[in-house]
Amino acid sequence: MDSQTSSSSQASPSPHTFQVDLRGLVDLLSHHLYSSPKVYLRELLQNAVDAITARRAEQPDAPARVRLYADGGSLRVEDSGVGLTEADVHTLLATIGRSSKRADGLAEVRSDFLGQFGIGLLACFVVAERIRVVSRSARTPQAPPVEWTASDDGSYTVRTLPDDARPEPGTTVHLVARAGAGEWLTEARVLALARDFGVLLPYDVRVGEEAVTDLPAPWDRPYPSPANRRVALARHCHDLFGFTPLDAIDLDVPLAGIRGVAYVLPSAVSPAQRASHRVHLKGMLLTERGEQLLPDWAFFVRCVLDTDSLRPTASRESLYEDETLAAVREALGERIRAWLTGLAAGDPERLAAFLEVHHLGVKSLARHDREMLRTMLPWLPFETTDGQLSLEEFAQRHPVVHFTRTVEEYRQVAPIASAQGVGVVNGGYTYDSELVEALPSVRPGTVVAELDADTVTAHLDAVDPAEELALSGFLAIARAKLDPLGCDVVLRAFHPLSVPALHLDDRAARHEQARAEAEERADDLWAGILGSLRGSAPRARLVLNHLNPLIRRISSLREPDLIGTATESLYGQALLMAQRPLRPADSALLNRSFIGLLEWATHSEDGQR
Repeated sequence: MDSQTSSSSQASPSPHTFQVDLRGLVDLLSHHLYSSPKVYLRELLQNAVDAITARRAEQPDAPARVRLYADGGSLRVEDSGVGLTEADVHTLLATIGRSSKRADGLAEVRSDFLGQFGIGLLACFVVAERIRVVSRSARTPQAPPVEWTASDDGSYTVRTLPDDARPEPGTTVHLVARAGAGEWLTEARVLALARDFGVLLPYDVRVGEEAVTDLPAPWDRPYPSPANRRVALARHCHDLFGFTPLDAIDLDVPLAGIRGVAYVLPSAVSPAQRASHRVHLKGMLLTERGEQLLPDWAFFVRCVLDTDSLRPTASRESLYEDETLAAVREALGERIRAWLTGLAAGDPERLAAFLEVHHLGVKSLARHDREMLRTMLPWLPFETTDGQLSLEEFAQRHPVVHFTRTVEEYRQVAPIASAQGVGVVNGGYTYDSELVEALPSVRPGTVVAELDADTVTAHLDAVDPAEELALSGFLAIARAKLDPLGCDVVLRAFHPLSVPALHLDDRAARHEQARAEAEERADDLWAGILGSLRGSAPRARLVLNHLNPLIRRISSLREPDLIGTATESLYGQALLMAQRPLRPADSALLNRSFIGLLEWATHSEDGQR
């Protein structure tokens, strides 16, 4: 008994076959795998082209024709390909996941095929309720033609036909539109889709009498002159992408079997915007959204190319991320980089026009690429206290290249620094501070320093000690007024005279200010922790200009309340001039000082009356 039980437990269970619900599979294809019903036509073209490729591998002189005939309710696609026998039909058309490219005898030419996944005619059920295939084999010419008819309920029939039903080798596919899908089988729609998918196919493809293919590709055609070529490519770009490019960059990577062109956008785009490129695989359009084709920094171009090496995903609507794609991405990036270098060396006017629009993309590249930074250094524009200059020109003018990390910091110091002869670069824009800090690596000997409040204050003239001592009472009241705001008051003499006060701070001062505000809002435990973090971080400063007439009049006041109100007004005005965001406490101060000055002014008038 035990031995029987043991023997029974070791016996292999009987295998079962998966049952496929074709309706459910069609729903999966139409709603999840494919982005649009239009891919049905690509699948038909792909099968036809692969069949011709297979036949020509054995019969190089075999005809290469694909013809499509549509009337809105049905579609007929005829090809002069390798064709099928009855055994092929049962093996290939009726077995989901089986690809003819895996059949015996075709392995040696598989790299020439478009299809890789064996989904085949299933995609046609997205628009058709019935598919009929009539085929005759070129490999077994004595075999009779065979007919395979399938419905979207998963049933199919196979029968042989008389010889005159299909005298020549090849295949004809008949589709009957499903309810509501007739629009996809109209002649106009079929022609538009065929041209979109198959314009670069190497065989003679026609819809009715209208040619679909247009070879050679625009970038491979001979032209009378470079100017004629630029005009033709600009027209091609406008037809394809809807814009006239600034320039066209040839993309030729023979090792990856890539030929194409990158069109430079005529207007700026966000670096975060994913670029969409058109990728053809052996002539067949694979995707219009090849986002991963180029490096992220090359967001200023749109590409169209043909390749025979990149792998498609199962839906054949995007590229498979693998080592080949990574190598192609790097190679195409090198082509675009070489184009930029060529402009810098031989066409500065076109480079300037390009940088006026796309300097951000080049800066993104240059921050990681020292050679590109060295090449672009004389051309990349930066906002400086001397105007729009390149870093090369700015470094020639100033022994120390000062820069700020934020636009707010630059706005605080730019007018004063310029008047004092201190050169400052605004590093607050995307990538700019990184590039300024990288400057010594490509320009040895250049001194780069981040500008802070201490540096600016040090360049302002000190006031005569006797005069500052005479104003000690005024300064003490002003400092006490602004102390709760974390701001010191300093007296200096500087130009321009029209600036009464300057608000200076840096990131350390702002961090300390934020810590103090958090401490005020925190409970006892967190207040203690935040308080323990208090250090000797620098405070913000209100620098009063002793040369300004208004400051001289305010410093001569004797009423402490009026001095405090005037100091608050100067502080608020300096914040507004620096275009700094106002805290609630700053807004309250501005309102309080404004009302205080109004009350003082009206009180003075009442007293005079």
